[in-house]
Amino acid sequence: MSPAASLLPISDTVWSVGALCRAIADALQARFNPVTVRGELTGFSRAASGHCYFSLKDATGQLRCAMFKRAASGLDFAPRDGELVEVQGRLGIYEPRGDLQLIVEGMRRAGQGSLFEEFLKLKAKLESEGLFDAARKRPLPVMPRAIGLVTSLGAAALHDVVTALQRRVPHIPVVLAPASVQGANAPAELMAALSALYQLKTVPIDVILLVRGGGALEDLWVFNDEALARLMVQSPVPIICGVGHETDFTIADFCADLRAPTPTAAAELVAQPREAWLG
Repeated sequence: MSPAASLLPISDTVWSVGALCRAIADALQARFNPVTVRGELTGFSRAASGHCYFSLKDATGQLRCAMFKRAASGLDFAPRDGELVEVQGRLGIYEPRGDLQLIVEGMRRAGQGSLFEEFLKLKAKLESEGLFDAARKRPLPVMPRAIGLVTSLGAAALHDVVTALQRRVPHIPVVLAPASVQGANAPAELMAALSALYQLKTVPIDVILLVRGGGALEDLWVFNDEALARLMVQSPVPIICGVGHETDFTIADFCADLRAPTPTAAAELVAQPREAWLG
């Protein structure tokens, strides 16, 4: 026997994986359940089945949660990432993966999470300064001479937008200004990309698409940057913002001349098919 092996404790019981998971689940049931947990929602999604999946987090931890259709149907509000909530439920082990999870049986608001509070404060500030005023929103060009596009080279949104534009308006040139759409460097990259399109003289860009696919509140947070918002309202041409899914809202959406529910929808708003004008 090797020295390392001799240090291992000797046990008369050899567990199967499933049996050990069930034993841990029983211990959790006896020690904690039912349990009430307070935390910030992140990664919230509602499946076609009606079940909801999300995590609760705070400064020191994160817990996976599931809320099945029957419990979710009793919610009196629409949960969103960043909200601070209190949930009641039962801790258990999801045996197929051995994951700790909380089966949520009830949820209520406990105030707003820190990110959501920050979003609301900035929204109120910029709104009071008139950055969201309908009067400064410009109509889209009927037939743009060229379209500017700001997104990440690795984003699915790039494929979706380019596919829609090629299908509907293959005759209109598209100028891509790539930028990160997530992470610490993303605000500066997005601003540099927009500025490059603003200053471009060789191609007559008449409209700009600013797009990104869906994600959690933290993933979309770059589009809540104040400096980016102020640069957007200085655009010499209309901007269409297509960030996230239909239920996602960012500061960039309010600053844009038009908000699209998805990146593909943003492309379709500015891409009238050629036959529409020839017929």
